[in-house]
Amino acid sequence: MTFEYYISQGADRLRCGYTTGTCAALAAQAAVTLLLTGVAPASASIRTPTGILVQAPVQKPALHGHTATCAIQKDAGDDPDVTAGALVFASVQKQTTSGVTIDGGRGVGRVTKPGLDQPVGAAAINHVPRQMIADAAQKAAAACGYRGGLRVVISLPAGVALAAKTFNPQLGIVGGVSILGTSGIVMPQSVQALLDTIGVQLRMHRAEGAQSVVLSPGNYSKEFLPKLYELYPGLKAVPQVTCANFIGDSLDLAAQAGYQNVLVLSHIGKLVKVAGGILNTHSRFGDCRAELFTAHAALAGASQETARALMEARTTDACIAILDGAGLRAPVLQSLLHAIQRQLSRRAAGRYAVGAVTFSAQYGFLGATEEGLRLLETLGPEARS
Repeated sequence: MTFEYYISQGADRLRCGYTTGTCAALAAQAAVTLLLTGVAPASASIRTPTGILVQAPVQKPALHGHTATCAIQKDAGDDPDVTAGALVFASVQKQTTSGVTIDGGRGVGRVTKPGLDQPVGAAAINHVPRQMIADAAQKAAAACGYRGGLRVVISLPAGVALAAKTFNPQLGIVGGVSILGTSGIVMPQSVQALLDTIGVQLRMHRAEGAQSVVLSPGNYSKEFLPKLYELYPGLKAVPQVTCANFIGDSLDLAAQAGYQNVLVLSHIGKLVKVAGGILNTHSRFGDCRAELFTAHAALAGASQETARALMEARTTDACIAILDGAGLRAPVLQSLLHAIQRQLSRRAAGRYAVGAVTFSAQYGFLGATEEGLRLLETLGPEARS
């Protein structure tokens, strides 16, 4: 049976899936029924926290002594989820204590660093899936007339290998994947999933004592960081979190985590958009790079010929080459950086100090905002508590 729930993204109609947390709850429901009746159901169904009903076929039922095990196959819909197609198992036993005890087995990671959803040493099964598993197990038990305690162990054998394709190793989750999901449903190409990952990383570093963080969009920034470390060695002590295109949202998440200092490090191709108030730098939200270079060049006294060349430039590196030819690189970058600082400060709203550093692959370090330069010169080992 295929999960038939769709969303629209632009002109596309995309099929949703269900999370590993939903799979674990479905598997637990089926395993409890098998344990208490001796017969596994053909399918299991639960209502997710968003109210959407999910029904899935039960796979690999097994009853060995006092332990019942069932599996549900992860259906990620049209989302490119690394756990798509993996089997999520639940093994259930009765226990003498009341309630439902939940733990992780093979392929489910263990938390080794503070600041995550679960405490150090616990299985990486987040609190919403834990509640879903407990509710599903208790309802199945009640339907069979059993009121005693249950122990549920969730495993995902493929998770040992799949974990290397996730952020788990960087987050301090070892031995497998996390059992996740706040809604129970996988939305294709989920923005929320990316923001959740950014938030988790920010909270983890903050829990480890970091007062400062470097936010950077992606690979270009990672490649440039070693060069920046040569100029400012103290920056090596500051954790770096990849924020993709979500500069504005990540600034908000940094505030929620309680940081005192945030340094945005970005290629000029993305950061120049921030000067125009675009804090989600994905191209579908706007591409005003040439226009911004042209406007700030005009403020610096550029000729009509230079302005026209900037408007026709295809890349930011091409814009810088044009500015170099006109002798305007320094004043235009200074003007842009001032606008960038204004937009960042507006978003930070006084909750922490924020600044920016920008570069290009061709020209290297291009400059920093006034507050960015101050952070570069002051951040280091002493920025931890």
